[in-house]
Amino acid sequence: MREVNDYRAWDLHKSELYKPEQTYHPPTVKFGNSTTFQDDFVPQEIKPRQSFKPSSVVKRSTAPFNGITSHRLDYIPHQLELKFERPKEVYKPTDQRFEDLTTHRYDFQGLTGETAKICRPVHTRVTQNARFEGSTEFRESFQPWEIPPPEVKKVPEYVPPKGSMLLNSTSHLDYVPYQANRVVPIRPVSRRRSNSFPFQGKSTMKEDFPAWESCHQGLIKKQQQIPNPSGKFDGLSTFRSHYVQHELIPTESCKPLNIAFKSSVPFDDVTVYSVEYTPKKQEICPASYPFPPGYIFENTNSQVHKFFCKITPTVKAF
Repeated sequence: MREVNDYRAWDLHKSELYKPEQTYHPPTVKFGNSTTFQDDFVPQEIKPRQSFKPSSVVKRSTAPFNGITSHRLDYIPHQLELKFERPKEVYKPTDQRFEDLTTHRYDFQGLTGETAKICRPVHTRVTQNARFEGSTEFRESFQPWEIPPPEVKKVPEYVPPKGSMLLNSTSHLDYVPYQANRVVPIRPVSRRRSNSFPFQGKSTMKEDFPAWESCHQGLIKKQQQIPNPSGKFDGLSTFRSHYVQHELIPTESCKPLNIAFKSSVPFDDVTVYSVEYTPKKQEICPASYPFPPGYIFENTNSQVHKFFCKITPTVKAF
């Protein structure tokens, strides 16, 4: 019973936090320093380039149409020849009678011959009373024979060839270089039109889309307002100049001391187990009886295990 005396439950209160409460207040003043991107890249208005593409609107002519076209000027009317008309033939029915025979029926009238004979063997039905002879086709055709052991082939010893190796191949010895003539292309002669007037060198593309000079647009960079320092760097950074060092205050530990609690009150010899425990009657296992009371024998299995069924008490009706 030493466990109850040494380990007793005591009331533990939740420790309070000694950390000062810090509530974040966002700054009300706008951030004054500008970034490198804001200093170097100033937004400028993008001016659209002037398009030199001709408009797709159809320009209508103000002059009246005179009714002259290229077809009317270049078309030469030709006189058509008279069309030859074939006289229509008059249908005359034949005097011969229709035989109702086709070329196949007339030429292939069939030949008389004997009927085909059946080459199938006669089916002999095996009766159940017939005795099996004890020999099969596999036993008669495939007789066991002795298999001789495999012969071990002797590997001849390698004898290196005498003399030095000639590094000449058949192609090097038999091939004779010869001068090949160039194959003349078998393409037809191009018939070009011989124009006596000189080439003007003008096209619709050159007239509508003239070439203009284009130059690479340089980097748009704003002039630096803050001048670069001219003196020597003294090794003092912003963090070192503005940082204020504070003394560290260690946090007080609220953990209880690891000391055994001793009480001067005498032990009353009362535990939860001794107060709440109720002794129960020990029952005898029914398997120790040859015929257990309150059970009826049912059957025995193959492993000679007996099975019993519990007797349920009968309830009398009112």
